[in-house]
Amino acid sequence: MGKGCISATKYFLFLFNLLFFIFGALIMGFGLWILLDNQSFIAVLQDSSTELKVGSYIVVGVGGFTMLMGFLGCLGAIYEIRCLLGLYFTLLLLILLAQVVTAVLIFLQRDQLRHTTADIVKKLVENYQGQNKTAEHAWDYIQRNMHCCGWINPEDWQSNPVINSSLMLYPCSCQNNSVTGENTTDGSFCKAQSSDWPVYDSGCMTHVESWLFTNYGVILGICLGVAVIELLAMILSMGLCKSVHQEDYTKVPKY
Repeated sequence: MGKGCISATKYFLFLFNLLFFIFGALIMGFGLWILLDNQSFIAVLQDSSTELKVGSYIVVGVGGFTMLMGFLGCLGAIYEIRCLLGLYFTLLLLILLAQVVTAVLIFLQRDQLRHTTADIVKKLVENYQGQNKTAEHAWDYIQRNMHCCGWINPEDWQSNPVINSSLMLYPCSCQNNSVTGENTTDGSFCKAQSSDWPVYDSGCMTHVESWLFTNYGVILGICLGVAVIELLAMILSMGLCKSVHQEDYTKVPKY
């Protein structure tokens, strides 16, 4: 490999790893926000799902690991240190394999994930008290903007003790404005004129699944794009590693 190719490979690899470092910092910051912000929607759901709590720590760990990998890649590329380039290649390979395994597990466990999500949402609906909690506001936002009510159907709300005590009450965020002719109020519960609630007929599960299906191509494209970038970085690191015949550690800055 000529000197021009080596220089181009080195700086392209440095750019890739700088992006990895920034991306890892964003992931780690998001994970810390989930853990430290007790008012966030995901933090509230952590009380009902051990998987979400563990997932928050995994997000922080993945962010920190990505930052470390980006740092090692930048250092190895700029100063042409073969051991760091080899370590970077190994870490990137492990990440790529972990992504493939995660995608396979999500595909195989999709029914279990759907069941777990349904249990979490149904528990949220059952414990809904209209006490200005972040989780309740988030669920109101979903129902109001997706034009849905409950997870499966509006009958999910009949398990709520407040509504069960008076079937004339219904969640305001479920109100179908085309039926009532009024804008949805900000109150937690509204009073119906009869036992026939003026709410949306469909549950939110179908709307969420429809959104995922509609954006499936975008999600898949992002995942494939990340995989291609990782493969390209692995090729560049291996090519640069083979072109380095003798390491000069005197170029590494001392602190």
